[in-house]
Amino acid sequence: MAALRRARVGGTFWLGDADLPDDRDVLLCASTPQGRQAVLAAAESEGLIGRAAMRGEGREDLPSFSAASDPWTLCARARCIIAHADDEWALVGALAGCDLIIVGKGRYHDLAQAGGLERAVQAEVLDGWSYVDPFTRQPASALATIEQLAAWRELIEANRRFAAIFGVAGWKRVTTDPLLWDGTGPIRHRSSLRPGELAAGDTVLAWIARTDEHAVGQLSDLGIAVGEIEDGMIRSSGLGANCVPPLSIAVDALGPHFDPSRPSELENILQNADIDTAMCARAARLRAEVVQRGIGKYGQDRNAAPVQPRESGRVVLVAGQVEDDRSVLCGGPWLDNFSLLQNARALEPDAWIIFKPHPDVEAGHRKGHVPDDKVLAFANAIDRTSSMPALLARVDAVHVITSLAGFEALLRGCEVVTHGVPFYAGWGLTRDLGPVPERRSRRRSLDEIVAATLILYPRYLDPVTRLPCSPEMLLSRIDKGEAHIRTPRILFRELLGRAKLLLGWR
Repeated sequence: MAALRRARVGGTFWLGDADLPDDRDVLLCASTPQGRQAVLAAAESEGLIGRAAMRGEGREDLPSFSAASDPWTLCARARCIIAHADDEWALVGALAGCDLIIVGKGRYHDLAQAGGLERAVQAEVLDGWSYVDPFTRQPASALATIEQLAAWRELIEANRRFAAIFGVAGWKRVTTDPLLWDGTGPIRHRSSLRPGELAAGDTVLAWIARTDEHAVGQLSDLGIAVGEIEDGMIRSSGLGANCVPPLSIAVDALGPHFDPSRPSELENILQNADIDTAMCARAARLRAEVVQRGIGKYGQDRNAAPVQPRESGRVVLVAGQVEDDRSVLCGGPWLDNFSLLQNARALEPDAWIIFKPHPDVEAGHRKGHVPDDKVLAFANAIDRTSSMPALLARVDAVHVITSLAGFEALLRGCEVVTHGVPFYAGWGLTRDLGPVPERRSRRRSLDEIVAATLILYPRYLDPVTRLPCSPEMLLSRIDKGEAHIRTPRILFRELLGRAKLLLGWR
């Protein structure tokens, strides 16, 4: 009962909110015409008809509210519920602490009597019921099921802040839509503004790199806030540049987490949130799984062996990036891959330096190529084939502009030098050469940063059930080889990238 109250699940809890008419704090709830007549009669006999509102159709002189509503929200606003004995809102109202008047005969006829609530919950939730984990198909407890439903409710309610979604490509929607659903209907994808649909004070989401600049400007001019959608830190098994849809996204109403010019929701978590010991312990377990399973942003390394460095001495990785990527343009626009490499050599004159080009650049889709002869003037080796997890296992330090490779290196205990200003800079775990904002004043442990970055901030989708899931479940799917998505579009993009490389188009 306590878990149900905290989670506010049960009944049609995912449906939209509804407002009670002014001066109405009595709910009349029944699902049949006969039941409605009975609750109306009870309201009149109790002298409450003047304060009552009916769910669905009632008398013409009686205000009504939508039957397709979240019962928990409305019950929290009501003082009294008059419900037919078969109506589920009676049980929600009792759990919510409302005064109850039960009419008629049915499964909740004794709900308002001593011990009636406990008996009803025992019958409706425990006795004769079994639960199944939707991801593993294994038996689950009622409490675990409530916890899962609570996570989905939290996600659905968070999505109700946003009036429309811009810039999500069609090939991404198969995995992003379940993470953006608000419980009311199809996702409100838009490619342009519709007259009168949005107003000042609304908030929308946009995948900015794929949203028309004119539309973004119009939104700002109208006083409409624009939040952002971006790939998550554990994204997929395959490259986004090859049109592999993301299995994780970050939704941020304040702006992108990689823009140090303004706070993001991720930065606010790191600066202000209390991350308790239980969450840190979960983060430590998650970190260990990521490292043990060799999982990075674009999947899992199973076989690739990294370039073998010399046997002794300091080994340093310089992580190349897509030079026109927004994270670089926001967090390190004064740098490119060649200048990063030069700076790293100046700081590490005696180190064995490995340069790893970004996979999207190597796939032939993005900007950032550095000719081999220029690379080898400052680096000892170029690694094009190893996965990032395999390579990080062999190095002492990593130099980045804003690359997620720096965060992955922290997970594995490497020293990290940031030449730009990534989201993980400024919390006490990195050597920061870029202008980190003074507002990042809190010192954080590694597990606190992992908790914020991999648990509290992003959203994950199970590629098997297409349901929102935990990061642990997505790691399990990747580890079992169940996260691979193959489409004709992906095959075409892979072939196109190879053709560009063969023809020297970079």
